[in-house]
Amino acid sequence: MQKQALFGKTSDELKIIVKQLNLPAFTAKQLADWFYKKDVNRFDEMTNLSKEARQLLENQFITGLSEPIKVQISDDGTKKYLYRSLQGKYIEAAYIPEADRHTLCVSTQVGCKMGCLFCMTAKQGFQGQLTAGEILNQIRSLPERDLITNIVYMGMGEPLDNLDETMKSLEVLTSDYGFAMSPKRITVSTIGIIPGMKTFIEKSRCNLAVSLHSPFEEDRKKLMPIQNVYPLNEVLDTIRSYDFSRQRRISFEYIMFKGLNDTPRHVKELVRILNGIRCRINLLRFHPIPGTPLQSSENITIEWFRDELKSKGFMTTIRQSRGQDIEAACGMLSTKELLNKKTD
Repeated sequence: MQKQALFGKTSDELKIIVKQLNLPAFTAKQLADWFYKKDVNRFDEMTNLSKEARQLLENQFITGLSEPIKVQISDDGTKKYLYRSLQGKYIEAAYIPEADRHTLCVSTQVGCKMGCLFCMTAKQGFQGQLTAGEILNQIRSLPERDLITNIVYMGMGEPLDNLDETMKSLEVLTSDYGFAMSPKRITVSTIGIIPGMKTFIEKSRCNLAVSLHSPFEEDRKKLMPIQNVYPLNEVLDTIRSYDFSRQRRISFEYIMFKGLNDTPRHVKELVRILNGIRCRINLLRFHPIPGTPLQSSENITIEWFRDELKSKGFMTTIRQSRGQDIEAACGMLSTKELLNKKTD
């Protein structure tokens, strides 16, 4: 039987495990300190635990910490790290350095079941859920860990389709017993899974990003099958039902597709449906992936689209494309590794 990993457990989970092992109650806090506040990767390095306790943990558990197995480095400084999950599959995280911030984009699932037309990860299909520990390991084991200023849950998978483990990872990231990171520095992206959104909004103070990509319901269905389950109007009504303070940001992600969602009528409809929601709109260039007819809008069109939205009072930015020379689209590196494994 595979040993359970302890890294990524919440304080409450560690307390339960310690009690089951008949160890002193304070051992739970000691474990959290070693895992989340000190760079310790092995039980035998946890020197304030008794030798008996360390041996007991060694016999019954693994830490669950692991290093990336491969890295791709872009000319612009972006790095894509490949990790092997406990299931023997592959996930990836992207480190994006800028002058005033260093962002890490993490994955929450192996593959994805949402089937978005523009997503390389979707082409893998769904292969499994990551544990909170596997999500956090992408942060903990990163060589540039101490430089990270911001974390975005925008890698492989839909975070709110792995709700329990995503929420546990956010608790560890933001709690005093954990990494004690400000929730204002963390953004979780979703395509609009309403039940998960409600839980996230009510139980976390992190920022929310919603993948929008078209303001028209029928066009959005063609891009994102989730539209058939959770229509955009219901997603927006859910957001409107909560009081977001100035300490928390709502943003909408909008990939620009040539001739598909970049016209004046799209600007007009975006302004209509987002009226009254204090938000930021992030425009993204489409990173080409194999097997799709979609093309990115031209730069002049994207800039015009931004200016039109800004003139209507919406804070709108164009997200800088990064890592183009290392196949920046999420899922490309892990897909390549999967294909290599099948041909070995």
